[in-house]
Amino acid sequence: MPPTELRLAVITATAHVPDLADDEGWDEALRLRDLVQGLRAGGYRIAGVLGADAQLPERLAALAPDVLIVDAESGARDAIEHVVWAMRDAPRPIVLFTEEHDPSHMREAVAAGVVAYVVAGLAPERVRPIIDVAVARFEHEQGLRQELARAQGRLAERAVVDRAKALLMQRHGLPEPQAYARLRSTAMHQGLTIHEVARRLLELADLLG
Repeated sequence: MPPTELRLAVITATAHVPDLADDEGWDEALRLRDLVQGLRAGGYRIAGVLGADAQLPERLAALAPDVLIVDAESGARDAIEHVVWAMRDAPRPIVLFTEEHDPSHMREAVAAGVVAYVVAGLAPERVRPIIDVAVARFEHEQGLRQELARAQGRLAERAVVDRAKALLMQRHGLPEPQAYARLRSTAMHQGLTIHEVARRLLELADLLG
């Protein structure tokens, strides 16, 4: 997806967006400003700049960004976990930009859900490759998770069918092939899957005792 089609939400690790008029937040505000300018220079659209506060989930749901950009000191694990939690129902790639390099904090950030941890990477020529790789990595990991979920689902369904076959074999003295054939024929007759027939059979057996 070209950068002009991606919508980015920039999130500061603090609970509020820093104000340039605030002496204490001056450095943080300048860093955030440089980050936003660097992203725009890379051709990206900024959907919003948000603080990591209690309203973050609702604001992100309303914005529906394609990528989350977190401006944080390397040790801001709580804020990163808050961002990950805020997007739990609709995961998005999370890229963290920081000026400090700390391997232990980097590992914590990646473990929390960050797909790209970038130190001093605001140069416009670096921004696009960083985000492209982050999006590609995120999509790859999501694909792996979905495949794992499908595999686990197939195993769970097979276990249910095996239990139903065992029940038929025990109560009706059927050999395994005939028990499976009965499940299959019932499924075809009722327009259900074999797993659904097996599940209903087990539920009925539990009800009747």
